[in-house]
Amino acid sequence: MAIFDKLQDLLKQEETLIKKGKKTSSSSSQDAEMALLSAKAELDRRLGALEERERTIGEREKDTQKHLSEIERLREQMLAKLEKAANMTRDEARQLILKTWEEKLKEDIAKRIRESEAFAKQEADKKARQILIEAMQHGATDYVAEYTVSTVKIADEEMKGRVIGKEGRNIRAFEQATGVDVDLDEEGIIRLSCFDSVRREIARVSLEKLLRDSRIQPSRIEEVVVQTKKEIDRLMFEEGQKLLHASGIFNLHPDLIAYVGRYKYRFSYGQNMLAHSLEQVKIAVKICNELGANANIVRLGSLLSDIGKVITDKEGSHVDLGVELLKKYNLPKEVIDCVAQHHEDIPFSSMESVIVHIADAISGARPGARYEDLEGYTKKLGDLEEIAKQQEGVKTAYAIAAGREIRIIIDPDKLDDAQTTILAQKVKEEIEKKMTFPGEIRVTAIREFRAIETAK
Repeated sequence: MAIFDKLQDLLKQEETLIKKGKKTSSSSSQDAEMALLSAKAELDRRLGALEERERTIGEREKDTQKHLSEIERLREQMLAKLEKAANMTRDEARQLILKTWEEKLKEDIAKRIRESEAFAKQEADKKARQILIEAMQHGATDYVAEYTVSTVKIADEEMKGRVIGKEGRNIRAFEQATGVDVDLDEEGIIRLSCFDSVRREIARVSLEKLLRDSRIQPSRIEEVVVQTKKEIDRLMFEEGQKLLHASGIFNLHPDLIAYVGRYKYRFSYGQNMLAHSLEQVKIAVKICNELGANANIVRLGSLLSDIGKVITDKEGSHVDLGVELLKKYNLPKEVIDCVAQHHEDIPFSSMESVIVHIADAISGARPGARYEDLEGYTKKLGDLEEIAKQQEGVKTAYAIAAGREIRIIIDPDKLDDAQTTILAQKVKEEIEKKMTFPGEIRVTAIREFRAIETAK
Protein backbone atom coordinates (compact mmCIF):
# COMPACT_ATOMS: atom_id res chain seq x y z
CA MET A 1 0.00 0.00 0.00
CA ALA A 2 2.92 2.36 0.72
CA ILE A 3 4.22 1.91 -2.91
CA PHE A 4 0.87 2.88 -4.37
CA ASP A 5 0.73 5.93 -2.13
CA LYS A 6 4.15 7.03 -3.38
CA LEU A 7 3.07 6.52 -7.01
CA GLN A 8 0.04 8.66 -6.44
CA ASP A 9 2.23 11.37 -4.92
CA LEU A 10 4.55 11.29 -7.98
CA LEU A 11 1.59 11.59 -10.35
CA LYS A 12 0.31 14.57 -8.42
CA GLN A 13 3.77 16.16 -8.58
CA GLU A 14 3.82 15.57 -12.37
CA GLU A 15 0.47 17.27 -12.80
CA THR A 16 1.61 20.18 -10.66
CA LEU A 17 4.79 20.62 -12.73
CA ILE A 18 2.80 20.57 -15.96
CA LYS A 19 0.52 23.29 -14.68
CA LYS A 20 3.49 25.34 -13.50
CA GLY A 21 5.19 24.81 -16.89
CA LYS A 22 2.32 26.51 -18.66
CA LYS A 23 2.51 29.57 -16.42
CA THR A 24 6.31 30.06 -16.20
CA SER A 25 8.45 31.70 -18.78
CA SER A 26 10.54 29.90 -21.34
CA SER A 27 13.56 30.17 -19.05
CA SER A 28 12.01 27.87 -16.44
CA SER A 29 10.28 25.42 -18.84
CA GLN A 30 13.56 23.58 -19.35
CA ASP A 31 13.90 22.93 -15.58
CA ALA A 32 10.32 21.65 -15.42
CA GLU A 33 10.88 19.27 -18.29
CA MET A 34 13.95 17.80 -16.62
CA ALA A 35 12.07 17.32 -13.36
CA LEU A 36 9.27 15.53 -15.22
CA LEU A 37 11.70 13.15 -16.92
CA SER A 38 13.27 12.38 -13.54
CA ALA A 39 9.88 11.62 -12.01
CA LYS A 40 8.93 9.28 -14.85
CA ALA A 41 12.22 7.42 -14.50
CA GLU A 42 11.58 6.95 -10.76
CA LEU A 43 8.04 5.74 -11.49
CA ASP A 44 9.23 3.17 -14.04
CA ARG A 45 11.81 1.87 -11.59
CA ARG A 46 9.30 1.40 -8.82
CA LEU A 47 6.76 -0.26 -11.10
CA GLY A 48 9.39 -2.75 -12.17
CA ALA A 49 10.23 -3.51 -8.54
CA LEU A 50 6.54 -4.04 -7.78
CA GLU A 51 6.09 -6.48 -10.67
CA GLU A 52 9.15 -8.42 -9.52
CA ARG A 53 7.75 -8.72 -6.00
CA GLU A 54 4.38 -9.95 -7.27
CA ARG A 55 6.11 -12.59 -9.40
CA THR A 56 8.15 -13.79 -6.41
CA ILE A 57 5.05 -14.02 -4.20
CA GLY A 58 3.16 -16.04 -6.85
CA GLU A 59 6.03 -18.53 -7.09
CA ARG A 60 6.09 -18.91 -3.31
CA GLU A 61 2.33 -19.56 -3.22
CA LYS A 62 2.74 -22.30 -5.83
CA ASP A 63 5.54 -23.89 -3.78
CA THR A 64 3.42 -23.68 -0.61
CA GLN A 65 0.40 -25.29 -2.29
CA LYS A 66 2.66 -28.03 -3.66
CA HIS A 67 4.02 -28.73 -0.17
CA LEU A 68 0.48 -28.83 1.32
CA SER A 69 -0.65 -31.32 -1.32
CA GLU A 70 2.37 -33.48 -0.55
CA ILE A 71 1.64 -33.36 3.19
CA GLU A 72 -2.00 -34.37 2.61
CA ARG A 73 -0.88 -37.24 0.38
CA LEU A 74 1.56 -38.47 3.04
CA ARG A 75 -1.17 -38.15 5.70
CA GLU A 76 -3.57 -40.26 3.70
CA GLN A 77 -0.84 -42.87 3.14
CA MET A 78 -0.10 -42.98 6.88
CA LEU A 79 -3.81 -43.33 7.75
CA ALA A 80 -4.16 -46.14 5.22
CA LYS A 81 -1.17 -47.93 6.72
CA LEU A 82 -2.57 -47.46 10.24
CA GLU A 83 -5.98 -48.82 9.20
CA LYS A 84 -4.27 -51.79 7.59
CA ALA A 85 -2.08 -52.44 10.62
CA ALA A 86 -4.97 -52.04 13.08
CA ASN A 87 -7.35 -54.03 10.88
CA MET A 88 -10.14 -51.42 11.32
CA THR A 89 -11.46 -48.37 9.54
CA ARG A 90 -11.12 -44.80 10.71
CA ASP A 91 -14.72 -44.70 11.97
CA GLU A 92 -14.24 -47.97 13.81
CA ALA A 93 -11.12 -46.60 15.48
CA ARG A 94 -12.99 -43.46 16.51
CA GLN A 95 -15.79 -45.54 18.03
CA LEU A 96 -13.24 -47.68 19.87
CA ILE A 97 -11.59 -44.61 21.38
CA LEU A 98 -14.94 -43.14 22.42
CA LYS A 99 -16.03 -46.45 23.93
CA THR A 100 -12.77 -46.75 25.86
CA TRP A 101 -13.20 -43.31 27.37
CA GLU A 102 -16.84 -43.99 28.06
CA GLU A 103 -15.91 -47.10 30.04
CA LYS A 104 -13.32 -45.12 31.99
CA LEU A 105 -15.78 -42.35 32.79
CA LYS A 106 -18.88 -44.54 33.31
CA GLU A 107 -18.42 -44.91 37.05
CA ASP A 108 -17.76 -41.22 37.49
CA ILE A 109 -20.79 -40.30 35.35
CA ALA A 110 -23.05 -42.71 37.28
CA LYS A 111 -21.83 -41.28 40.57
CA ARG A 112 -22.57 -37.75 39.46
CA ILE A 113 -26.01 -38.77 38.18
CA ARG A 114 -26.83 -40.41 41.52
CA GLU A 115 -25.65 -37.35 43.40
CA SER A 116 -27.69 -35.08 41.14
CA GLU A 117 -30.81 -37.24 41.52
CA ALA A 118 -30.43 -37.37 45.31
CA PHE A 119 -29.97 -33.61 45.46
CA ALA A 120 -32.94 -32.99 43.16
CA LYS A 121 -35.16 -35.34 45.17
CA GLN A 122 -34.10 -33.75 48.44
CA GLU A 123 -34.81 -30.28 47.11
CA ALA A 124 -38.11 -31.42 45.57
CA ASP A 125 -39.26 -33.01 48.85
CA LYS A 126 -38.27 -29.90 50.78
CA LYS A 127 -40.09 -27.62 48.33
CA ALA A 128 -43.17 -29.86 48.30
CA ARG A 129 -43.35 -29.87 52.11
CA GLN A 130 -42.96 -26.12 52.15
CA ILE A 131 -45.74 -25.64 49.59
CA LEU A 132 -48.13 -27.94 51.49
CA ILE A 133 -47.40 -26.32 54.86
CA GLU A 134 -47.97 -22.84 53.46
CA ALA A 135 -51.12 -24.03 51.69
CA MET A 136 -52.56 -25.52 54.88
CA GLN A 137 -51.73 -22.37 56.83
CA HIS A 138 -53.37 -20.29 54.13
CA GLY A 139 -56.43 -22.56 54.12
CA ALA A 140 -57.21 -22.33 57.84
CA THR A 141 -60.88 -21.40 58.20
CA ASP A 142 -62.45 -19.25 60.87
CA TYR A 143 -64.58 -22.00 62.37
CA VAL A 144 -64.49 -25.71 63.08
CA ALA A 145 -66.75 -28.20 61.30
CA GLU A 146 -70.07 -28.57 63.08
CA TYR A 147 -71.58 -31.74 64.52
CA THR A 148 -75.35 -31.58 64.76
CA VAL A 149 -78.25 -33.90 65.44
CA SER A 150 -81.74 -32.89 64.34
CA THR A 151 -83.61 -32.95 67.62
CA VAL A 152 -86.23 -30.63 69.10
CA LYS A 153 -86.82 -30.34 72.83
CA ILE A 154 -90.36 -30.14 74.16
CA ALA A 155 -91.56 -28.75 77.47
CA ASP A 156 -93.77 -31.66 78.58
CA GLU A 157 -95.61 -34.74 77.41
CA GLU A 158 -98.78 -32.70 76.88
CA MET A 159 -97.05 -30.80 74.10
CA LYS A 160 -95.97 -34.11 72.58
CA GLY A 161 -99.62 -35.17 72.53
CA ARG A 162 -100.58 -31.96 70.70
CA VAL A 163 -97.87 -32.67 68.14
CA ILE A 164 -99.28 -36.16 67.59
CA GLY A 165 -102.86 -34.86 67.34
CA LYS A 166 -106.12 -36.76 67.37
CA GLU A 167 -105.51 -40.29 66.08
CA GLY A 168 -102.08 -39.11 64.92
CA ARG A 169 -103.36 -36.79 62.19
CA ASN A 170 -100.96 -33.94 63.08
CA ILE A 171 -97.86 -36.10 63.00
CA ARG A 172 -98.93 -37.70 59.72
CA ALA A 173 -99.54 -34.28 58.17
CA PHE A 174 -96.15 -33.09 59.41
CA GLU A 175 -94.31 -36.13 58.01
CA GLN A 176 -96.11 -35.81 54.69
CA ALA A 177 -95.41 -32.06 54.37
CA THR A 178 -91.73 -32.25 55.33
CA GLY A 179 -90.74 -35.71 54.06
CA VAL A 180 -89.03 -36.69 57.33
CA ASP A 181 -89.59 -39.46 59.87
CA VAL A 182 -90.55 -38.35 63.40
CA ASP A 183 -89.42 -40.37 66.42
CA LEU A 184 -91.33 -39.67 69.66
CA ASP A 185 -90.03 -42.55 71.76
CA GLU A 186 -87.51 -40.55 73.79
CA GLU A 187 -88.88 -38.48 76.67
CA GLY A 188 -88.57 -34.70 76.32
CA ILE A 189 -87.18 -34.90 72.77
CA ILE A 190 -88.62 -35.19 69.28
CA ARG A 191 -86.06 -36.69 66.90
CA LEU A 192 -86.22 -35.99 63.16
CA SER A 193 -84.55 -38.32 60.66
CA CYS A 194 -84.16 -37.94 56.91
CA PHE A 195 -81.43 -38.64 54.38
CA ASP A 196 -81.90 -35.15 52.92
CA SER A 197 -80.31 -32.72 55.39
CA VAL A 198 -82.18 -29.74 53.88
CA ARG A 199 -85.55 -31.40 54.46
CA ARG A 200 -84.45 -32.24 57.98
CA GLU A 201 -83.55 -28.60 58.65
CA ILE A 202 -86.88 -27.38 57.23
CA ALA A 203 -88.67 -29.86 59.47
CA ARG A 204 -86.71 -28.76 62.56
CA VAL A 205 -87.37 -25.05 62.02
CA SER A 206 -91.03 -25.68 61.19
CA LEU A 207 -91.55 -27.79 64.31
CA GLU A 208 -89.96 -25.13 66.52
CA LYS A 209 -92.30 -22.52 65.01
CA LEU A 210 -95.34 -24.73 65.61
CA LEU A 211 -94.33 -25.36 69.22
CA ARG A 212 -94.01 -21.62 69.86
CA ASP A 213 -97.27 -20.86 68.05
CA SER A 214 -99.22 -23.69 69.83
CA ARG A 215 -101.67 -23.84 66.90
CA ILE A 216 -100.86 -27.32 65.69
CA GLN A 217 -103.27 -28.61 63.06
CA PRO A 218 -102.83 -30.03 59.53
CA SER A 219 -103.61 -26.77 57.65
CA ARG A 220 -101.34 -24.74 59.91
CA ILE A 221 -98.59 -27.32 59.56
CA GLU A 222 -98.66 -27.07 55.76
CA GLU A 223 -98.64 -23.27 55.91
CA VAL A 224 -95.65 -23.15 58.28
CA VAL A 225 -93.69 -25.72 56.26
CA VAL A 226 -94.17 -23.75 53.00
CA GLN A 227 -93.13 -20.53 54.72
CA THR A 228 -90.07 -22.18 56.30
CA LYS A 229 -89.03 -23.73 53.00
CA LYS A 230 -88.93 -20.29 51.38
CA GLU A 231 -86.87 -18.94 54.27
CA ILE A 232 -84.41 -21.83 54.09
CA ASP A 233 -84.07 -21.47 50.30
CA ARG A 234 -83.32 -17.77 50.69
CA LEU A 235 -80.87 -18.46 53.49
CA MET A 236 -79.07 -21.13 51.42
CA PHE A 237 -78.81 -18.79 48.43
CA GLU A 238 -77.26 -16.11 50.64
CA GLU A 239 -74.84 -18.65 52.12
CA GLY A 240 -73.92 -19.73 48.60
CA GLN A 241 -73.16 -16.13 47.62
CA LYS A 242 -71.04 -15.64 50.75
CA LEU A 243 -69.06 -18.80 49.99
CA LEU A 244 -68.51 -17.72 46.37
CA HIS A 245 -67.26 -14.28 47.42
CA ALA A 246 -64.96 -15.79 50.05
CA SER A 247 -63.60 -18.13 47.36
CA GLY A 248 -63.04 -15.33 44.83
CA ILE A 249 -65.64 -16.66 42.35
CA PHE A 250 -68.17 -14.40 40.62
CA ASN A 251 -70.85 -14.57 37.89
CA LEU A 252 -71.83 -18.19 38.59
CA HIS A 253 -75.28 -19.29 37.41
CA PRO A 254 -77.96 -18.63 40.11
CA ASP A 255 -79.06 -22.28 40.09
CA LEU A 256 -75.51 -23.37 40.88
CA ILE A 257 -75.32 -20.76 43.65
CA ALA A 258 -78.43 -22.35 45.17
CA TYR A 259 -76.82 -25.78 45.00
CA VAL A 260 -73.65 -24.44 46.63
CA GLY A 261 -75.78 -22.92 49.41
CA ARG A 262 -76.99 -26.43 50.25
CA TYR A 263 -73.48 -27.10 51.56
CA LYS A 264 -74.56 -25.35 54.77
CA TYR A 265 -76.76 -28.30 55.74
CA ARG A 266 -74.67 -31.11 54.25
CA PHE A 267 -72.13 -33.06 56.29
CA SER A 268 -69.61 -35.66 55.19
CA TYR A 269 -68.41 -37.83 58.09
CA GLY A 270 -69.31 -34.95 60.39
CA GLN A 271 -67.42 -32.33 58.36
CA ASN A 272 -69.60 -29.47 57.20
CA MET A 273 -69.32 -29.08 53.43
CA LEU A 274 -69.40 -25.28 53.63
CA ALA A 275 -66.28 -25.28 55.81
CA HIS A 276 -64.64 -28.08 53.85
CA SER A 277 -65.18 -26.39 50.46
CA LEU A 278 -63.82 -23.02 51.60
CA GLU A 279 -60.82 -24.71 53.18
CA GLN A 280 -60.23 -26.76 50.03
CA VAL A 281 -60.37 -23.66 47.80
CA LYS A 282 -57.84 -21.79 49.95
CA ILE A 283 -55.40 -24.71 50.02
CA ALA A 284 -55.77 -25.36 46.28
CA VAL A 285 -55.24 -21.71 45.32
CA LYS A 286 -52.10 -21.50 47.46
CA ILE A 287 -50.65 -24.61 45.82
CA CYS A 288 -51.74 -23.29 42.43
CA ASN A 289 -49.89 -19.99 42.97
CA GLU A 290 -46.72 -21.86 43.92
CA LEU A 291 -46.84 -24.09 40.84
CA GLY A 292 -48.10 -21.54 38.33
CA ALA A 293 -51.34 -23.35 37.45
CA ASN A 294 -54.63 -21.75 36.34
CA ALA A 295 -56.14 -20.29 39.52
CA ASN A 296 -59.64 -19.76 38.06
CA ILE A 297 -59.99 -23.43 37.09
CA VAL A 298 -58.63 -24.56 40.47
CA ARG A 299 -61.08 -22.30 42.37
CA LEU A 300 -64.13 -23.57 40.49
CA GLY A 301 -62.94 -27.18 40.51
CA SER A 302 -62.36 -27.14 44.28
CA LEU A 303 -65.65 -25.42 45.11
CA LEU A 304 -67.77 -27.67 42.87
CA SER A 305 -65.92 -30.97 43.36
CA ASP A 306 -68.50 -32.25 45.89
CA ILE A 307 -71.60 -30.56 44.48
CA GLY A 308 -73.03 -33.96 43.58
CA LYS A 309 -73.45 -34.70 47.31
CA VAL A 310 -76.30 -32.19 47.59
CA ILE A 311 -78.25 -33.76 44.69
CA THR A 312 -80.64 -36.13 46.44
CA ASP A 313 -83.32 -36.70 43.81
CA LYS A 314 -81.14 -38.86 41.55
CA GLU A 315 -79.25 -42.14 41.88
CA GLY A 316 -75.51 -42.37 41.35
CA SER A 317 -72.18 -41.42 42.87
CA HIS A 318 -71.63 -37.79 43.82
CA VAL A 319 -68.86 -37.56 41.19
CA ASP A 320 -71.13 -38.64 38.33
CA LEU A 321 -74.01 -36.46 39.55
CA GLY A 322 -71.70 -33.45 39.85
CA VAL A 323 -70.28 -33.93 36.36
CA GLU A 324 -73.78 -34.26 34.90
CA LEU A 325 -74.93 -31.07 36.63
CA LEU A 326 -71.93 -29.00 35.50
CA LYS A 327 -72.31 -30.18 31.90
CA LYS A 328 -75.94 -29.04 32.04
CA TYR A 329 -74.79 -25.48 32.82
CA ASN A 330 -71.97 -25.56 30.23
CA LEU A 331 -69.05 -25.08 32.58
CA PRO A 332 -65.54 -25.27 31.04
CA LYS A 333 -64.25 -28.75 30.28
CA GLU A 334 -61.18 -28.19 32.47
CA VAL A 335 -63.43 -27.54 35.50
CA ILE A 336 -65.57 -30.61 34.78
CA ASP A 337 -62.39 -32.71 34.49
CA CYS A 338 -61.31 -31.52 37.95
CA VAL A 339 -64.65 -32.69 39.40
CA ALA A 340 -64.56 -36.01 37.52
CA GLN A 341 -60.99 -36.81 38.59
CA HIS A 342 -60.81 -35.51 42.16
CA HIS A 343 -61.25 -39.04 43.59
CA GLU A 344 -58.97 -40.62 40.94
CA ASP A 345 -61.89 -42.46 39.33
CA ILE A 346 -60.25 -41.62 36.01
CA PRO A 347 -56.62 -40.60 35.31
CA PHE A 348 -55.63 -36.98 35.83
CA SER A 349 -55.65 -34.88 32.67
CA SER A 350 -54.08 -31.68 33.98
CA MET A 351 -52.07 -30.11 36.77
CA GLU A 352 -55.23 -28.37 37.99
CA SER A 353 -56.99 -31.74 38.51
CA VAL A 354 -54.11 -32.99 40.63
CA ILE A 355 -54.15 -29.81 42.75
CA VAL A 356 -57.90 -30.14 43.39
CA HIS A 357 -57.43 -33.79 44.41
CA ILE A 358 -54.58 -32.92 46.80
CA ALA A 359 -56.45 -30.01 48.40
CA ASP A 360 -59.55 -32.20 48.92
CA ALA A 361 -57.44 -34.92 50.54
CA ILE A 362 -55.65 -32.45 52.84
CA SER A 363 -58.88 -30.84 54.02
CA GLY A 364 -60.69 -34.12 54.57
CA ALA A 365 -57.81 -36.11 56.07
CA ARG A 366 -56.45 -33.61 58.58
CA PRO A 367 -56.92 -34.64 62.24
CA GLY A 368 -60.29 -33.66 63.66
CA ALA A 369 -61.87 -32.86 60.31
CA ARG A 370 -64.07 -35.95 60.14
CA TYR A 371 -65.33 -38.80 62.19
CA GLU A 372 -66.86 -42.12 61.24
CA ASP A 373 -69.47 -44.13 63.03
CA LEU A 374 -67.52 -46.85 64.84
CA GLU A 375 -70.41 -49.28 64.78
CA GLY A 376 -70.90 -48.81 61.04
CA TYR A 377 -67.18 -49.12 60.42
CA THR A 378 -67.00 -52.40 62.37
CA LYS A 379 -70.03 -53.75 60.52
CA LYS A 380 -68.40 -52.91 57.18
CA LEU A 381 -65.29 -54.91 58.07
CA GLY A 382 -67.39 -57.81 59.30
CA ASP A 383 -69.48 -57.85 56.13
CA LEU A 384 -66.34 -57.94 54.00
CA GLU A 385 -64.94 -60.91 55.88
CA GLU A 386 -68.28 -62.72 55.85
CA ILE A 387 -68.61 -62.42 52.07
CA ALA A 388 -65.22 -64.09 51.66
CA LYS A 389 -65.80 -66.81 54.29
CA GLN A 390 -69.01 -67.94 52.59
CA GLN A 391 -67.02 -69.16 49.60
CA GLU A 392 -66.07 -72.84 49.46
CA GLY A 393 -62.42 -73.63 50.15
CA VAL A 394 -61.73 -70.55 52.31
CA LYS A 395 -59.98 -71.10 55.64
CA THR A 396 -60.36 -67.56 56.93
CA ALA A 397 -60.41 -63.93 55.75
CA TYR A 398 -59.15 -60.64 57.15
CA ALA A 399 -60.25 -57.13 56.26
CA ILE A 400 -57.22 -54.84 56.50
CA ALA A 401 -56.12 -51.30 55.56
CA ALA A 402 -59.29 -49.74 57.00
CA GLY A 403 -61.46 -51.96 54.84
CA ARG A 404 -59.69 -51.14 51.60
CA GLU A 405 -58.34 -54.69 51.23
CA ILE A 406 -59.60 -58.18 52.03
CA ARG A 407 -57.10 -61.04 52.33
CA ILE A 408 -58.42 -64.55 51.91
CA ILE A 409 -56.50 -67.60 53.13
CA ILE A 410 -57.25 -70.61 50.89
CA ASP A 411 -57.22 -74.28 51.95
CA PRO A 412 -54.70 -75.74 49.42
CA ASP A 413 -56.25 -79.21 49.73
CA LYS A 414 -59.59 -77.95 48.41
CA LEU A 415 -58.66 -75.44 45.73
CA ASP A 416 -55.87 -75.33 43.17
CA ASP A 417 -54.29 -72.20 41.70
CA ALA A 418 -56.83 -71.81 38.91
CA GLN A 419 -59.76 -72.20 41.30
CA THR A 420 -58.15 -69.62 43.63
CA THR A 421 -58.14 -67.06 40.82
CA ILE A 422 -61.80 -67.77 40.08
CA LEU A 423 -62.68 -67.42 43.79
CA ALA A 424 -61.04 -63.97 43.96
CA GLN A 425 -63.16 -62.91 41.00
CA LYS A 426 -66.33 -64.21 42.69
CA VAL A 427 -65.58 -62.36 45.92
CA LYS A 428 -64.99 -59.13 43.96
CA GLU A 429 -68.36 -59.47 42.24
CA GLU A 430 -70.14 -60.21 45.54
CA ILE A 431 -68.62 -57.12 47.17
CA GLU A 432 -69.68 -54.92 44.27
CA LYS A 433 -73.18 -56.36 44.39
CA LYS A 434 -73.82 -56.28 48.16
CA MET A 435 -71.83 -53.31 49.45
CA THR A 436 -71.58 -49.56 48.83
CA PHE A 437 -68.13 -48.07 49.36
CA PRO A 438 -66.00 -45.14 48.16
CA GLY A 439 -62.85 -45.79 46.13
CA GLU A 440 -61.91 -49.43 45.68
CA ILE A 441 -61.40 -52.64 47.68
CA ARG A 442 -58.57 -54.98 46.75
CA VAL A 443 -59.22 -58.73 46.97
CA THR A 444 -56.12 -60.84 47.66
CA ALA A 445 -56.49 -64.63 47.71
CA ILE A 446 -53.49 -66.48 49.18
CA ARG A 447 -52.91 -70.20 48.59
CA GLU A 448 -49.83 -71.74 50.17
CA PHE A 449 -48.96 -75.43 50.19
CA ARG A 450 -46.62 -76.75 52.89
CA ALA A 451 -45.28 -80.27 53.36
CA ILE A 452 -44.12 -80.73 56.99
CA GLU A 453 -42.42 -83.78 58.44
CA THR A 454 -40.69 -84.23 61.81
CA ALA A 455 -37.45 -86.25 62.12
CA LYS A 456 -37.05 -88.15 65.41
